[in-house]
Amino acid sequence: MFATLSDRLAETFKNLRGKGRLSEADIDATAREIRIALLEADVALPVVKDFVAAVKERARGEEVSQALNPAQQIVKIVNEELVAILGGETRRLRFAKSGPTVIMLAGLQGAGKTTLAAKLALWLKDQGRTPMLVAADLQRPNAVNQLQVNGERVDVPVFAPEPGNGVGDPVAVSRAALEEAKRKLHDVVVIDTAGRLGVDAEMMQQATDIRDAVSPDEILFVVDAMIGQDAVNTAMAFLDGVGYDGVVLTKLDGDARGGAALSIASITGRPVMFASNGEKMTDFDLFHPDRMASRILDMGDVLTLIEQAEKTFDAEQALKAAEKLTGKGGDFTLDDFLEQMQQVRKLGSMQKIMGMLPGMGQFRSQLENFDEREIDRIEAIICSMTPAERTNPKIIDGSRRARIARGSGRQVSDVNQLVDRFFEARKMMMSFARGGGMPGLPGMPGVAAAAGRRKKAKPAKGRRVSGNPAKSAPAKAAKPAAANPFGSPDGEPVDYEKAAAALDLPTDFSKYLK
Repeated sequence: MFATLSDRLAETFKNLRGKGRLSEADIDATAREIRIALLEADVALPVVKDFVAAVKERARGEEVSQALNPAQQIVKIVNEELVAILGGETRRLRFAKSGPTVIMLAGLQGAGKTTLAAKLALWLKDQGRTPMLVAADLQRPNAVNQLQVNGERVDVPVFAPEPGNGVGDPVAVSRAALEEAKRKLHDVVVIDTAGRLGVDAEMMQQATDIRDAVSPDEILFVVDAMIGQDAVNTAMAFLDGVGYDGVVLTKLDGDARGGAALSIASITGRPVMFASNGEKMTDFDLFHPDRMASRILDMGDVLTLIEQAEKTFDAEQALKAAEKLTGKGGDFTLDDFLEQMQQVRKLGSMQKIMGMLPGMGQFRSQLENFDEREIDRIEAIICSMTPAERTNPKIIDGSRRARIARGSGRQVSDVNQLVDRFFEARKMMMSFARGGGMPGLPGMPGVAAAAGRRKKAKPAKGRRVSGNPAKSAPAKAAKPAAANPFGSPDGEPVDYEKAAAALDLPTDFSKYLK
């Protein structure tokens, strides 16, 4: 979503590299480029003005003028200001001290409230809570049915006493839901309300009535991150009409410019609490302003990647693989390689995973063109091998490779490539796991040892052989010194005719040596 903004900012910062000191003109030019980048990203104009003014003021201060690297100091300032307009700190849910915690969702039609309600319930369930979903959207056709289906997917009960489709009173349903939650000991109630427009007074009043009836602990405004600056107008209308405590951004994985995410917190004064960035029920988490700022500046989001890995990876399997790589638990086989690849796949698409690593913005086009089915093809090749071949890939000869290629529907070259890559990857991972680093890469641990090994392999100076045949002849053939056709080095006269005969030259050629 923030690809265009990231590229523009990266280009702007690139122009500052190598400058030992920033002039007033440099600061003005940088501020102008940042302003254009933010406006192109659909950020609200008041937010852009405040942001650029804050950056310019700090850039003219002592923290930049006295910095050893002014360009990096500018990046640091922009990062801190981005964190500020995104909300500053991570805002977490407030839970009720007694009785069930009531969370009410409100927002525009089509913002994704019903799906988000199920995602939020699953997230709460993972946090050790016992949530219950409430179908209070009785206006939209099949909204109740959709919530019930999503509830089954995440294994969370849904309270739906009314069929919906325009039938039933959402206020009465919300009241009854609280009693149901107390009776069945649910500690969190998530109320999905009907979508409405900011100018629809009747629907806004309905949301107000639900709020007054259940006194929610948290009111979350659900906004589509793809609608641009209009999201700010809608957010202000809901803030005045219903009021809310926090914002939830949906569809952050879209290809829109993402100005809403950078504008809402600053304009409304309400923090962004959650973000939904995919279609899966697990594509939902707390919104961290500092991590989002790092993504925008192409610094990656390694913390989120680690958190997802901790939730997804099997610790026991990972420990076994680590032991094999260090040589303590047997050989690292293709079976282990396949298991690790399947674990990584649970994190999501490779494009999404690689996008969380620092500096991957420059490889964005390659990542976008990456074929996710390539992992399926690798899995098909490995599964077409016998257990013995997966345990010891060295036995895979030409005939076996042809059989594996036929079984997996691939070419023999694909099998060759996989086997070669496996051996290279295993060698590299074993080197890292044993603390030796990666041989051959400058600056990496273990290079000195590799260089030492190469140095030992060199022949000794005394054993060097000259390329001059006259000098190498005694060493090669161990001939007597008198056989040297160029005579003795002791200063004795040279007999050129004998020398010519020793060189097996033509008889007529000997006269030219006199």
